[in-house]
Amino acid sequence: MRGLQVVEHACSITSLQLGETLPSVTKDMDIYSFRVPLGVTAGITPFNFPAMIPLWMFPLACVCGNTSVIKPSERDPGATMKLVELAIEAGFPPGVVNVIHGQHDAVNFICDAPAIKAISFVGSDVAGKYIYERGSKNGKRVQSNMGAKNHGVIMPDANKENSLNQLVGAAFGAAGQRCMALSTAVFVGDSKDWIPDLVGRAQKLKVSAGTEPGADLGPLISPAAKQRVCDLVQSGVDEGANLVLDGRGVKVPGYEKGNFVGPTILTDVQPHMKCYTEEIFGPVLVILTVDTLDEAIQVINSNPYGNGTAIFTTNGATARRFTNEIDVGQVGVNVPIPVPLPMFSFTGSRGSFLGDANFYGKAGVNFYTQLKTVTSQWRAEDVSHQKAATAMPVMK
Repeated sequence: MRGLQVVEHACSITSLQLGETLPSVTKDMDIYSFRVPLGVTAGITPFNFPAMIPLWMFPLACVCGNTSVIKPSERDPGATMKLVELAIEAGFPPGVVNVIHGQHDAVNFICDAPAIKAISFVGSDVAGKYIYERGSKNGKRVQSNMGAKNHGVIMPDANKENSLNQLVGAAFGAAGQRCMALSTAVFVGDSKDWIPDLVGRAQKLKVSAGTEPGADLGPLISPAAKQRVCDLVQSGVDEGANLVLDGRGVKVPGYEKGNFVGPTILTDVQPHMKCYTEEIFGPVLVILTVDTLDEAIQVINSNPYGNGTAIFTTNGATARRFTNEIDVGQVGVNVPIPVPLPMFSFTGSRGSFLGDANFYGKAGVNFYTQLKTVTSQWRAEDVSHQKAATAMPVMK
């Protein structure tokens, strides 16, 4: 749905791409600027949202006048292929949207090809930093959305039922395999007394194949991903965290060999622990407890990532202070996954983003275009007289 909303917003390009004009800056002289396409652009997409993320990229790139090359994840390329088929069916001219498949060689081709002027990437830290550095060295624009460690702050005055339900959904939905998962909870003051109720809600979630009715979370993407998640959970236990809910041994009837991990919760986590410093990318919620809002803000601002955060409170002054003092690009107030609608931009920051123009919205238009400014002088005495025209000007 969010991908389609980006497409709908891209249809507003006639107003999104308006330029600026300053007439008569001096006698008979005008200055105006407008945006022109870059040429060939490229997008490299992750496995976890195989339909949504390509729709963040090629529709906006193309309506801005560019062509697009998409490299989908080798783990699930089918969604991108279907989207491109639909684009061609909708009337995209041949060669405007293109798909290449592969892994490292395909990425290096995109980073090195002189014809490609801009690269959009969503994925892991390692790949994102590599693509940003290699693409930038070759003179390309790069926007790189990478890892995250998103914190949810639960204040004692929050609506308990709503906050816990929101937290469970944001932590364990999509099996935690999303860069905006609320993977870290910071309970402030007496709100820590709600942790047992949180565990109870998480225990009720149904783990099964995504195609099964009633499934709340499905499998991880691969055996290697499952092993990594289990290892990070164990590292938390080894470093002193309390494993109050262990989903590593979950068995799903009919899918015994599946890459399933059930909802898992670690409490008494400290900022130096590996389970906190690394993005787990699985259905694991790590919990820290602090005494004050000041401590919660300090914890979040000390973390290198800046993708998203949320606060749960019924106090407007508390929410206002949090939004003003927190150093994170996307903030939710009683909203656990604050992904902006497409008329705004996806504004992850700090260690979660490399580049200077974010995805979609106005920033996306800026990324896929180049400003051109024209200064013109037409002297009044050079006016030539001609027969008057009566036809209205029209767009062609």
